[in-house]
Amino acid sequence: MDAKASSLPSIRADEVGLRRHVLLLAANVQQNVVELHGEAGRSIDELLTDLQKLVDFLAKRLTPDLLMFFSPIMMSDMVPRLIQVWLDAAVPSTLKNLDQFQAVIQSARSFCELLEANGFTGFTELKEWVGSAPSIWLAKCRETALDSVRVKMSNGLGAPRQVEKVEKQMVSRSEGKELTANGVAGTATDDDWGAAWGIDDDVEQPAEAADNTKSIQEEDDGADAWGWDDDNQAAESKEETKEPEPQQTGDDEDDAADAWGWGDDEATEQPEPKPQPAKTQTKKQKAAFGEPHESREMVLKETYHISSMPEPVLELILAILEDGAALTRPEYESSPVAAAAPGLFSLPTFALAMFRAVSPHYYSLDIGGNMFLYNDAMYLSERLADLASTWKAREDLTTRAQNMLRIDNDIKSLQNFATRAYTNELGVQKTVLRDLLGGDQSLMQQDELDSCVDSAVARVRSLAVTWESILARSVWYQAVGSLADAISSKIISDVMDASSIGQDDAYRVAQLIAKITELDDLFLPSRSTTAQGQQHVADEIPTTAQYAATWLRLKYLSEVLQSNLNEVRYLWNDSELGLYFSADEVVDLIEASFDANPRMRETIRAIRENPNPMHS
Repeated sequence: MDAKASSLPSIRADEVGLRRHVLLLAANVQQNVVELHGEAGRSIDELLTDLQKLVDFLAKRLTPDLLMFFSPIMMSDMVPRLIQVWLDAAVPSTLKNLDQFQAVIQSARSFCELLEANGFTGFTELKEWVGSAPSIWLAKCRETALDSVRVKMSNGLGAPRQVEKVEKQMVSRSEGKELTANGVAGTATDDDWGAAWGIDDDVEQPAEAADNTKSIQEEDDGADAWGWDDDNQAAESKEETKEPEPQQTGDDEDDAADAWGWGDDEATEQPEPKPQPAKTQTKKQKAAFGEPHESREMVLKETYHISSMPEPVLELILAILEDGAALTRPEYESSPVAAAAPGLFSLPTFALAMFRAVSPHYYSLDIGGNMFLYNDAMYLSERLADLASTWKAREDLTTRAQNMLRIDNDIKSLQNFATRAYTNELGVQKTVLRDLLGGDQSLMQQDELDSCVDSAVARVRSLAVTWESILARSVWYQAVGSLADAISSKIISDVMDASSIGQDDAYRVAQLIAKITELDDLFLPSRSTTAQGQQHVADEIPTTAQYAATWLRLKYLSEVLQSNLNEVRYLWNDSELGLYFSADEVVDLIEASFDANPRMRETIRAIRENPNPMHS
C-alpha cells in the first residue's frame, strides 16, 4: 500500500459459492476470494490487522510445500516496504512520542509471531527491526540532529548579537601583590591595581599570555587572538610609587579592573617600544583598596558579536543530553530504548562535527563570515565548558547521567577549529595584500607603485571596519596588526633585496612608507572610546608596534632612505636604529644608496666597529 495515497482500501477475505456447469453435470465449488474493500485507516495497527487477515487466509488455503515456495516471494516485497514506508516513519527523534513507538514495536513483534506460527519464512529483516529498536531509535536521533544542524546552517548567519565574555576571581591583598609581581597588574593610572593594594615596588611587566592550543602554524597570526601564543613576547613598563587610595564606593566598588585590557574606557599612555614589541596590548587592572585580609572580586570583561548559529546548536545539544539523562532514571528502566542512553551522550560529538564540517562553506558566503565563525566556535566552546562544569553539580541527575557526559575533547576541538578559522582568514587576506603589492615581483620594479600601495592600505582599512563590528577589541587589534605587518614586511623585504637604490627611488619609497604608516590612526588608544562619543586625545601614541612586529623597522627604514651619511651614522650610534637593523643590513643599505667614496667607507667602518651601539 502507498502511505501517501489519498485513500487506502482494506482487505476482505470471504467465501463465495460459484456454480460451474461441465457438460450435463453440475457441481458447487467453494472458491476463496481476497479483495480490497472500503477504506482503511492510516495507523500501523490497522495496517498490520489487514496483513494478518491476508496471512491467515494464505496459511489456511495453501499447502505447506506451496507456502514454503510462495512465502519468500511475498515477504521480499512486503517486508522492505513495511519497514521503509511505515515503521521507520513511526520512529520518534525524541522521548516525546516514545509511548507510541513502544506500541508500534509491540504490534510489529506480534505480527512476527503470527508469521512464524503460520509457517511463513523470509521476514528476518522485520524480526531484526523489532529486536534492534534501541539502535534504530538512536540512529533516528542522530540523523535528525545532523540534519537539524545542516538546515540551520543553510538558513544563513542571521542577525548578529552582542555577547560578553566575563571572568570573575576573588583575590586577597597578598594575591594582588603576587599578580602585580607577575606582571598582571597594569601601571597606567593612579587608581590601578598595584596602587589600590598599596604596592610600591617597581615591577617589570610582561604581556599576558595563555596558550590554549598547539595547532597554530603561523606565529605572527596572533593565533587564537584571545592572547594565546604570546609567550615569547613581552611589553615592559615601570610602575611609579603611589600611596594607597581610599576605598571607592558605588558602582566603582563592584567593578574590578580590566586585567586583560578588555573594556578599557580611557586612553592610557603607552610605554616606549622595545626591541621586540609584544603582540598584545599592555594590560591594565583596577581594584579598590581594601583591608589587608579583605578579598576583592576581579571582573574581566570583553564584548564581541556572534551570529544566530550557536544558540540553535546549543539548544539541540542540551535537548539531547536531557533526553539521555532522562533515560537513566528509574521510570525508563523498562523502556525498549533505555539501552540507548550512552549513545545519546555521544550525539553532541556528531552534531559538533557536522558544525565544523559544513560551517566554513556557509560562513564564507557573508562578509566577515570567517571572523563570525571564529567568534561562534569560541562562544560554543565557552558555553559547553560552562555546561560541563555545572553538569555534575546538578542534583536532579542520576550518578550515571553525571558520569556519562564527556565533552572535553569536543571543547578542545572547537577551540582548535576557531583558531584555524582565524588564522586561515588572516592567511587569505595576507595573500590578497601581497598580490596587491605585486606578489613575488619586487615593488622596486613596478610602474604603478603608488596605486599598489594605495590599494593595499585601502584593503586594510576596509577589513578593519568590517571586523570592528564583529571581533572583540583585543582580537581586532591583533588581526589588523597582522595585516599591517604583512604590508610592512613586503616593503622591507623588497627594499633590502634591491641591489641599487637611487635618490629618486629612495624618496619615492619613503613617501610610500609615509602612506602606509598612516594606518597608525587605527591603533590610537582612544579609537575604542570614540564610538562611545569621546574625542581623540591630543598627542596620542599609537600602539601599532605592539601588534605589527616590523612596524618600527619600517619607520627606521624610511629614516635611513631620507638621510645622508652623517645622519645614518647618528641613527646608528645615538638613536635606536641598531634595535631594528643589524650592522650588515645597514651597510647593505648604505652601499645600495650611496656612491662608493672615502666618506661612505669611513661610515661603514665606523658602523662595523660598533656592531651593538645600544650596549656600548
